Amino acid sequence: MKIEPEPQDFDPDNFHSRDAEDAMQAGVRLFNAGEYHAAHEEFERCWLANEAGDADFYKGLVQASICMHHLMRDNPEGAKKLYTGHRRLLGTYLPHFAGLDVAGLLGQMQATLRPVLRGGPRDPNLRPTLNWTESR
Repeated sequence: MKIEPEPQDFDPDNFHSRDAEDAMQAGVRLFNAGEYHAAHEEFERCWLANEAGDADFYKGLVQASICMHHLMRDNPEGAKKLYTGHRRLLGTYLPHFAGLDVAGLLGQMQATLRPVLRGGPRDPNLRPTLNWTESR
């Protein structure tokens, strides 16, 4: 199942550092609540507003969110497709970046997805969380 983008009136040129922190805070809260598609929307705002520098960091969070969205909707093939991408993008920001425990996220994503990557069922008790502090 393909995820279609939401119609947006988002203007990256009017997205400032306080907006980015608000979007990051909302994205983390939504991700940790298991609302992965909504988290993806918040992280995407940060990604679209960063043409250079941190753009890959936010794109990695977008891919991790959609990976989990697919996994929770019983679409293991969709999750598998995004697994490598989010690891590649976030791996350059190890161990911590912008207040996020990147190493912890990647480890939890690997533990959550390992059974699925090997062709087995997902463990419903495993779900990654984002550990983020607002102070950077």
